[in-house]
Amino acid sequence: MSRLAVTGTAVAMIAAAGVTLVAGRAILPQPDQGSLISAAHAADAGAPIYFRDPDGKPSYSLTPRKTADGRDYRAVRASEDISFDDPDDTPEVTTADAKGDRRIKFYRNPMGLPDTSPVPKKDPMGMDYIAVYEDEDSDDGSVKLSPGKIQRSGVKSEPVELRRIRTLVRAPGTIQLDERRVSVVAMRAESFVQKVADVTTGSRVAKGQPLMQIYSSAISSAAAEYLATITSKTTAGIEPYGRGSRQRLVNLDVPEPVIAEMEKSHALPITVQWSSPRDGIVLQRNAVEGMRAQPGDVLFRIADISQVWATVDLAERDLGNIAVGQSVTVRARSYPARNFTGLIGVIYPQLNKETRTARVRIELANTDLALLPDMYVDAEIDTGTPAPVLSVSESALLDTGSRQAVLVDKGQGRFEPREVKPGRRGDGYVEIREGVAEGDAVVTSANFLIDAESNLKAALKGFAEPGAARDGDKAMGARP
Repeated sequence: MSRLAVTGTAVAMIAAAGVTLVAGRAILPQPDQGSLISAAHAADAGAPIYFRDPDGKPSYSLTPRKTADGRDYRAVRASEDISFDDPDDTPEVTTADAKGDRRIKFYRNPMGLPDTSPVPKKDPMGMDYIAVYEDEDSDDGSVKLSPGKIQRSGVKSEPVELRRIRTLVRAPGTIQLDERRVSVVAMRAESFVQKVADVTTGSRVAKGQPLMQIYSSAISSAAAEYLATITSKTTAGIEPYGRGSRQRLVNLDVPEPVIAEMEKSHALPITVQWSSPRDGIVLQRNAVEGMRAQPGDVLFRIADISQVWATVDLAERDLGNIAVGQSVTVRARSYPARNFTGLIGVIYPQLNKETRTARVRIELANTDLALLPDMYVDAEIDTGTPAPVLSVSESALLDTGSRQAVLVDKGQGRFEPREVKPGRRGDGYVEIREGVAEGDAVVTSANFLIDAESNLKAALKGFAEPGAARDGDKAMGARP
């Protein structure tokens, strides 16, 4: 009660009592006790305890005040004030009738110490022990909080729902050529380059496009032998006789169109035109007009980049969540607003012991040839659950390392800790495989405070067993 309220109460009590001053003495008539109490309550309820803005704005004052436009602040009396204080903060009534059917089981230390008493008592600082009722001390491990404590703690609950847990694994990598789409043009016999087409490194060529003309004595000898066989009057038209000579030209890697033209014209070419074996880009040109090429010398190297590989280094911890054939989204740093979609082709069976990463090969379509070899890319692999699963917010999970639990909101301020088995995590949610059912409300905010309250009450319950309370009293009495 404020000083103003106490003064008002005293004045009201004196007036109600009818005090008369005679010759310097106060003559007090026999007071009516009911009238005194009624006057005290009336004075206490009528005295304002603070003043607040008339428009409901968060502006308060301990003294009368006016707004900017000249209006008076509204007085708030004790009977009008809202309080969220716990019932435990008020003096306890020890009789069962005063609390209805609620029965007091024991009294606990007001400072949270593990000390209980079967009867009302005070601690060494003079504070009353707090009563614990039977309906507050449940055997299912749950904890009950008052509405005021829930309001102050900011407790929030959400239902357990079916969600698809989306977990993205990100890894950097580079673009590489598809090894199956690379070809080289090399001679199988000693040759001379007579002429080179207008093709340079970086040029795009099509399959069958002329690259160069060469002269080779070995090819000319084999071609003359084949023509003699197919034009002879004795062996002409007999296929087995010309088969060996033709195979010799094939072994020398003479292009098939050149052989077909010889069979049609029966003419021996002086030079042979070499063409591109596939569509692609010329990565290497070593052919120079007039040069001598030895068997095995690479004159042209051509690669088809309409399909490329992205090789990424994946962390060891993520290997269990990926598989061959899984879809991957790749973003090139040269095209930040564009996504390329591919599939995991190979997970290499080697681990880098320095970086603890494994190499993964992703096959990508590159129809517009935007992706170039050795280009940096970032891969995103969705390793989430394919179907919705039971999940809760990550903030609802209480993880001690060896055990995981959630607090289930049972309603009416009661919360039950329940052990669960979590699964995958992603997007702020965690999969719950066991422990809860769909629709259960779990605490997502201030759950650590409730957990601390639950642990405290569990400890106090152990001290409230028969004999423990007496031991606690003896310990308190032994204190100096």
